[in-house]
Parts: sequence; C-alpha cells; structure tokens
Amino acid sequence: MADEEHHDPANCTIVGEILTRVGDRWTGPLLIALGDRRLRFGELHRAIEGISQRMLTVTLRHLERDGLIVRTVYATVPPRVEYELSDRGRSLRDVLQHVGAWVVAHKDEIVQSRQQFDAAAEADPLPIVIGR
Repeated sequence: MADEEHHDPANCTIVGEILTRVGDRWTGPLLIALGDRRLRFGELHRAIEGISQRMLTVTLRHLERDGLIVRTVYATVPPRVEYELSDRGRSLRDVLQHVGAWVVAHKDEIVQSRQQFDAAAEADPLPIVIGR
C-alpha cells in the first residue's frame, strides 16, 4: 500500500502519454490483431477494419518507440517486414484484457447509468453560460 500512497509528479507525464496511447482508436485493435503472432503490414491492415495505411504506420511507429512491438526487417528483395508484440506489449495486452472483462461485466450497469444521466439532462439541461 505504501506505493499507492506515494505520488511522484515526475511520473505523471509518462503515465499520461501511455494512457493516451492505450486510449487511442487504433492501439487496442492492433494489440489484439497481433496477439501472439508475427504479421506483415498488409496482414495487419486487412485485420483491422477501417484503419488507413497512414494511421497503421503512425500507430506502429508509436508502439515501436514505446517498446510495445518489435519490427523485424528481413534483407530480401523486396524487404519483408514483420511486426510482433514485445514482452512489454504482451503484458499491456494482458492488462487491457482485464479492463475489457471489467467493462463486459458492468456493461448493463453502465448502459443504465448513461440512460439515467441522458434522461435527467434532457429533462433539466444545464444552463449555457456565455462569458464570465
């Protein structure tokens, strides 16, 4: 418990950056698509519905920079490139699977809370404040 009670502001930046990365639109689907296999760019692109080639490239670079994936280039003509999760990436995927399981376990309650909130907001909307 001592670690939970100690807050080091120096960690906030990196924690925020990684939470932003994990919460972006494409990181989760990419981690799931890779699973425990190696995939080429085209295979990943086909596996993740709706992602553009540019966003796949950007997301892969960010994840490689953070050490979450390993990019292997083979000296062939043309060069063959494969991507796989690193040990760190697999450990993050495992944590995210627990978060996903928590969401599924509480899905009905979350939907109910949203419906109650939306109904209350519709019945008594917050006033719009312009300026101060």
